[in-house]
Order: sequence, then structure tokens, then C-alpha cells
Amino acid sequence: MGYIEKLGKSAKKAEIQIAQLSTKIKNEVLLKSADALLKNCNTILEINKKDVENAINSGVKKAFIDRLTLTEKRIEDMADGLRQIASLNDPVGEFTYGKTLPNGLIIQQKRVPLGVVAIIFESRPNVTADAFGLCLKSGNAVILRGGKEAINTNIALVNVFKTVLKECNIDENAVQILEDTSHDTANKLMKAHQYIDVLIPRGSARLINTVIENSTIPCIQTGIGNCHIFIDESGNLTKAIDIIINAKTQRPGVCNAVETLLIHENCANSLLPNLGKELIARNVEIRGDETVRKYISTALVATEEDWVTEYEDYIVAIKVVKGLDEVIKHIAQYGTKHSECIVTENYSNAQRFLNEIDAAAVYVNASTRFTDGGQFGFGAEIGISTQKLHARGPMGLKELTTTKYVIMGNGQVRE
Repeated sequence: MGYIEKLGKSAKKAEIQIAQLSTKIKNEVLLKSADALLKNCNTILEINKKDVENAINSGVKKAFIDRLTLTEKRIEDMADGLRQIASLNDPVGEFTYGKTLPNGLIIQQKRVPLGVVAIIFESRPNVTADAFGLCLKSGNAVILRGGKEAINTNIALVNVFKTVLKECNIDENAVQILEDTSHDTANKLMKAHQYIDVLIPRGSARLINTVIENSTIPCIQTGIGNCHIFIDESGNLTKAIDIIINAKTQRPGVCNAVETLLIHENCANSLLPNLGKELIARNVEIRGDETVRKYISTALVATEEDWVTEYEDYIVAIKVVKGLDEVIKHIAQYGTKHSECIVTENYSNAQRFLNEIDAAAVYVNASTRFTDGGQFGFGAEIGISTQKLHARGPMGLKELTTTKYVIMGNGQVRE
């Protein structure tokens, strides 16, 4: 039996038990898992430290290292995320529709788990905890394939969860991780449609596109975030700078960080010099058009490639525009339907931006960094869907379920 086949069969077997667990038992497992993370914090940090050292020695970029690195605070946040998931309503078994037909048939629609969910992701170990918690609460088994840079950390986290499952007399294969991070094994996972119901890629555009192009399993596209912030001529410039700095520099390596700024030509003179100073002070490389470079002398020349690039780094592209019409066209051409923001005090412009921009999350006067399951009150997220079928935006518990019809009769036959 091959490696992927063994994982798949184990997940299918575990799925049967997980789908039938009561809400009470699932919540108990989540709370015990949160406690176990804190109990094993020092061990996890030591293992993560080795992964980080290996990544640094491999020459990966700074923002990537930030995503990979765990701290005591981040482990506490992971534990808090599991506790919050435990506090949420369980969607499994919820009836979403009901009707009695003239012939007496009672038709109801109820939420049920997806089954076996596979997630291919890159360097963020918190995905391991989020995926475990959300999949368990929604009644799904999960198979994880993280990047090689975080493999030891991810294995340590999964082992913590497996130990808790065993202590609760639950099949530990409800959560599994590919310890073989080779591309060949990942490709085999993408084609294991007989075992896996849904495949979710999380990471760079390259990773997501590879999965979409090669998978024989239904995929939910997540995470490619070429996000924009437009500063309208009526925008509060102090507010604008605060929003931009947060959206670009708080965690530049994540998908909801801003990558392109669009500045109305009527506020370029009053905004760009101060904005440039603030960005440069935080080691952000600026790439701008001709107007931008008049106000920010250190800015590099922006090319067509910059408008389409998700940097995931301390780099930002800036373009001066004539107005909202140009902004809408630019985002439609270069955006990835993730998160877009307008900074404005003009109600009509704000409403037009909200109505005409096609994205999973659209903001007025707030950082794009809020596009996050935890921030939205979902406890965590399995990913941020940028597609339109089944789920869109941060995916929480409800998005990890599907529905089935339950029909009750008393002998009816169709004429």
C-alpha cells in the first residue's frame, strides 16, 4: 500500500467517527488541545527554532521567516483560537430549509461535514492548529501537507493533537500530516480523489496555481492577495497613512497585506512626501510611477510587473490616478479579488467602491489586515477563498460543511 493511499484510507476511516461526534465531545477535545499546546510550548518553540535556523541558512526572505517563526505569544494565540472555535455554534446537523409538499412529503435540508479535507500550505505553522480545530468542530478529517521549512514544527503540533485525540478515545487519524514533503508526494496527494473530498491550497500564487492545474480533487482557491488601497481626494491623510503603514508593515508576508497604493492626483502633493518618509523609515522599498518619483526621490521605477505582483515583502507599488473610474478599472485588471480598500470621507464614492469592486472583502477607511477568520469572529480560518462557488472570504465552520436533503414520507410513490 502506497504512502498516500495509507493516509487516505486512515482518514476515511476516521471521518466516520468524527462526523458523528457530539458537540460536547468536540468542544472538550478542542479545549484539551488548547491546554496541551501551552503545556508543550517550550518543546514546540525549541523545534521551531531549528526550522527557523534552517530556513535562514537557506537564504529565504525576511517576511517568510516571520511567517515561519513561533513565539510564546503566537502559541497562546493558537490556543485561544481553539478555545474560540469551541465556543462557536456547531453547524453540523443544523436544518437550513424545511417544507411539507402537498403529497405529504416532508423535505428538509441539513448541514453535514464535507468528509476528508486536504490542505497544502507553506510556512505558517498556525495553519496546522487552525485546520485541526476547524475541521474537528465541523466533523471533518484533515490531511495536512505543509512546506519543508516548517516540517518539524508541523509534526510536533500534529503529535500534540493526536495525543489528545487518543486520550479522548477518538481516532488519532482525524488529523494527519505528510512527513514526506517532496513534490512527487504532493502530486500524488492532489490526485487522491478516491479518499479526499476537498483540497484547499494556502500560500503563494505559484503554489495555488500548481494545485489548481494539477489536482483531480475539487479545490477551493484561497489566498492570492494583490490587495489595493485607494486614497480618495477627500480622504483623511493622517488616517490614510496609519492604515497604509498597518496594511503594509504589520505582517508583510501575509495575503491580506497591501501591495499597491492608488493615490488621487489631487492629494499626491500633500500625501506622498510624508507617506514616503514613513514607509522608508520602516525599510519599505517603494516602486512608483513618474509622479510618485517626483515626490519620493528614492522610489524605483514601477513596471507593468509591479501592478500584478503579490510581493509578500517590504515592497509596495504606488500609482497616481485621476479618480475612482481609473481605480475601478485598475483593480478589475490587476486585483485578485481578495481585499480592497478606499480611504475617503465622500459617502457616494465609498458606496460606489463597495458596490463596484469585485472582491471577497471590500473596506472603507480600515486596514486590509482585518480579512482574517479570527478577526471576523470565526475563531480561526481554513483559508480566505477568492472564488465565488461554495465559499468566499475567510472560511470558518459553516464553509467546511455542505448540505443534504432529508425526506420523510409515509408510503408516497411518484405518479
